[in-house]
Amino acid sequence: MVSTVRIIGAPMDFGANRRGVDMGPSAIRYAGLAEELEKAGVDPVDVGDLPIPRAEEIDPENEADGNAKFLDEIEDVSRRLADRVAATLEDGEFPLVLGGDHSIAIGSMHGSAREADLGAIWFDAHADLNTPETSPSGNVHGMPLGAVLGRGSFGEMEWAHAPRIREESIAYVGLRSIDESERELVRNSEMTAFTMSDVDERGMTAVVEDALEVATDGTDGIHVSLDLDMVDPKAAPGVGTPVRGGVTYREAHAALETVSERHKRDDILRSMDVVEVNPILDDRNETAMLAAELTASAFGKRIL
Repeated sequence: MVSTVRIIGAPMDFGANRRGVDMGPSAIRYAGLAEELEKAGVDPVDVGDLPIPRAEEIDPENEADGNAKFLDEIEDVSRRLADRVAATLEDGEFPLVLGGDHSIAIGSMHGSAREADLGAIWFDAHADLNTPETSPSGNVHGMPLGAVLGRGSFGEMEWAHAPRIREESIAYVGLRSIDESERELVRNSEMTAFTMSDVDERGMTAVVEDALEVATDGTDGIHVSLDLDMVDPKAAPGVGTPVRGGVTYREAHAALETVSERHKRDDILRSMDVVEVNPILDDRNETAMLAAELTASAFGKRIL
């Protein structure tokens, strides 16, 4: 079971199309993450942030790499973050990575899968399955799953492709905004997708329980990737790409509480990242506070 949580900041916004998510790790800490984790019964150890240059410091001529913006910079961060995550696991602690945009999941998942067959639950409004060849924007925060699964040109990039992560061990929860070409990618994949319609029809707890079955089948543990845009903008206004019609505050907590209950029973959690909190767009740090609360729910914090 998790006893010590090592908090690793990855304040990167190279993968997004707007600035601000690089301040997410600081905002989540300021919102009381450590205190929330202590209330959940775990020991938080904050090792600070990876040093990452700001996007505006990069020469604009170096910004684009084919149809994947800032790919060289994202590779550098991903390699260093993967090493941090792997070292955390070797030390017997739990890696909790604070983003930054969702492209940081390439590094966090790569490190977690270095010595294990890894399943994943992807709490997100978006599928993040694009590649440089399919992306309509070139923003890598829409490609992290495409990267770790080795799709398209990512298959030739050893820093991105994680062979011990398999499509059939990944479950989406909360999908509601997918472009047409990506919709076909999801349909033709071996991943399991639970959309907001599934949540509406069946309830969050039932959906997450099924997602856990997918992610734990034949794996050594799971990675939880929590994009705050899963939550409706009324409860989480400060996210990189807000989409109406998301889960409610209470549904979000129910989702992470369900993960925690399964972990208590079967010791399944291996790593986690929390991404896309943008303080510039937030209202009184509301989204960062929700991020801290949801993270604590994943580690066992309860009302009673």
